[in-house]
Amino acid sequence: MPDVFVILFGFMILVMIMSYIVPAGSYERIKNNGLTQVSTDSFQYIDAMPLGFLDLFTAIHQGLTGASGIIFLILVVGGSLKVIESTGAINNGIYRLIHLAKGNHNVLIVMFCTTFAIFSSVGIAPNLAIAFIPIGLLLSRSLQLDPIVGVSMIFLGAYAGFAGGVFDPVVTVTGQKIAELPLFSGFLFRGVIFLVFLSITIVYICRYAQRVRSNPDNSFMGHVGTAPDPKDGELEAAPVLSLSHRIVLLLIPVAIGTFLYGGFNFGWGIKELSAVFIILGIVTAAICRVTPNDFVKRMMAGANEVMYGALVVGVAAAVIVLLKQASLIDTIVHGIVSSLDGHGKIMAMQLLYAFNLTFNGLITSGTGQAAIVMPIMVPIGDMLEVTRQSTFITFKLGDAVTNIITPLSGTLMACLAIARVSYVEWFRFALPLVLIWVVVGGLFVAIAVSINYGPF
Repeated sequence: MPDVFVILFGFMILVMIMSYIVPAGSYERIKNNGLTQVSTDSFQYIDAMPLGFLDLFTAIHQGLTGASGIIFLILVVGGSLKVIESTGAINNGIYRLIHLAKGNHNVLIVMFCTTFAIFSSVGIAPNLAIAFIPIGLLLSRSLQLDPIVGVSMIFLGAYAGFAGGVFDPVVTVTGQKIAELPLFSGFLFRGVIFLVFLSITIVYICRYAQRVRSNPDNSFMGHVGTAPDPKDGELEAAPVLSLSHRIVLLLIPVAIGTFLYGGFNFGWGIKELSAVFIILGIVTAAICRVTPNDFVKRMMAGANEVMYGALVVGVAAAVIVLLKQASLIDTIVHGIVSSLDGHGKIMAMQLLYAFNLTFNGLITSGTGQAAIVMPIMVPIGDMLEVTRQSTFITFKLGDAVTNIITPLSGTLMACLAIARVSYVEWFRFALPLVLIWVVVGGLFVAIAVSINYGPF
């Protein structure tokens, strides 16, 4: 499969070709209640602005510098969360959950799904799930369940939380910044999405696990999938969750809460959010007695792990740079709005939701997708007289659903490779859940539009 950077560069080449074929166009921009909006009836075609060969590469620099605020936020968040992870607080907390469940597979599924959903929803990237797949496999086989259950209660839990992105400081912040919304605004509605997606996922996995427990032949991997693997080893003994670990685990919601208070009362933005996460990392290091030099090393290691995703944002932004240079964004917006004319607001947003679901199958990076899609979706939503928050949630739901089934997802394919589950077996298992998620996501988009889902 092509790497996401290869796909993005392909989009850049496509835009350069389009600049010679598609007419350039422009809307007038106006300020309305602090938001930059297009004047609905002001579209006009203008002289073509074809792109040159050098533009293809200077756009990358412009995209990286233009998205520097988001890029540095991702690096800071990644570094701070690495400091927390390196203390062992997350690992020990998960092992404590395992031993609290005492072998009850339904309780374990609920615990794991909920834990990874919460992690994902507060910014701990879903790809962290890769590291815990071996634990999931140990649990599933010790309970006479197949590896699909071991993968799903971790991987699907993470993406159920990602769908809501309640306090996600990366994708949610990226999308809301582009939409000129207060950061983390609308969290109550996203909290409902979080609970619904998580509940559906837990019920789905539990029902499948019960079928496999009652008859191993019901496994999509066959009877052999439930047999113990001697290579798996044994589960570690329950660790002691120290006072410092308990404090560290409490620091994350405290940090998010602090930023929310500052955001709603003092207008805090990305630079303050970066500062909060730097402080979070420093306080964690102090509590766990991490030396200053080790703190820096762990921050750098964490930043290195998210560097790939951070740079995706800049290169994705380069696509928008080219579209703006060629004056094609407004032409695209005008074409889409014209095709949506007469469908009504709810149906029009459903079509945008369907588009985003499809697009997410190609660009699985949430921040990269936000950088490309949101500048196009925002003016469309404005002209449809849909709230910015509704437009954002349409993007967010479309960004989450197909991640659990697209073969272009590096996280998914890594999890399946570790578990030795074939993509076909996973596809057969996950497809019904994907369809349920698609329908539920569409319902939430319709509700958001109907209630004029606002900033808060």
